[in-house]
Amino acid sequence: METSFTDKDTYQDIFDPEGYLNTYYNPKSGLLVVDGFLNFALKKLCEAFGKRGVRGKTLIDIGHGPTIYQDLSACESFDEIIGADYTDRNREYYERSLRNEAGTFDWTNVIQKVCAMEGKGMSVEEKKKKLRDTVKKTMKCDVLNDNPLEPLMLPQVDCVMSLCCLECACCDLDTYRNVLKNVSSLLKPGGHLIIMEVLNCSTYLSGGKRFSCLVLTEEFMRSAITETGYEIVDLEVIPRKYDKDQYELCNHDSSLFVLARKVKTP
Repeated sequence: METSFTDKDTYQDIFDPEGYLNTYYNPKSGLLVVDGFLNFALKKLCEAFGKRGVRGKTLIDIGHGPTIYQDLSACESFDEIIGADYTDRNREYYERSLRNEAGTFDWTNVIQKVCAMEGKGMSVEEKKKKLRDTVKKTMKCDVLNDNPLEPLMLPQVDCVMSLCCLECACCDLDTYRNVLKNVSSLLKPGGHLIIMEVLNCSTYLSGGKRFSCLVLTEEFMRSAITETGYEIVDLEVIPRKYDKDQYELCNHDSSLFVLARKVKTP
């Protein structure tokens, strides 16, 4: 199943945050819930910001889309989180979700899971407030630019995180390598990069629209990350069970998590 490359302007024009959330994160039927991706992500992020000790002053969450779950553990380890996304609708929805506005996606069950994983006795409302207080802003971001936050020039930060974003922004593997360099320019030497991607995926359906996805493999990800100047701290891949109907929505066969430390500038 193939589709032509979906460029950034198409995302800006037609990507529907609510349609995406209902398709992929519905608590009962969401594809990334059913196939185990969400639980995998929550577990690995809790580990990274917990026992692996990833912490600091500032984290940039690149390509956050309309989701907030990726920041739930991060907000315990950083003084501030800066969101960054290309599309206006996603940035608006992200901010509305942080404010827990009526009509936005209900993350309650996910927040409960994270609180249980962290084992600090924190309530859902306490976690929501912590997240809201830690995420300072979200800004326009284009990972295809040398400086993804152009025209702003921010001091380099302690951690950059990107979940299921970069493979959608890149038309080929060389572009992905360049995007990794662009993203790395935001990160201090010794800082941490966290990336999650779906592997061997070429297309996904959201809100009744089909979008392209760059086909990535574990081997490529290992080489691209190390060539960009990182030491891999943790890398894990989980397979996805084949289901014909689900594969028609999104045809990835596995999910990958990477935690890496920046040891040099490429």
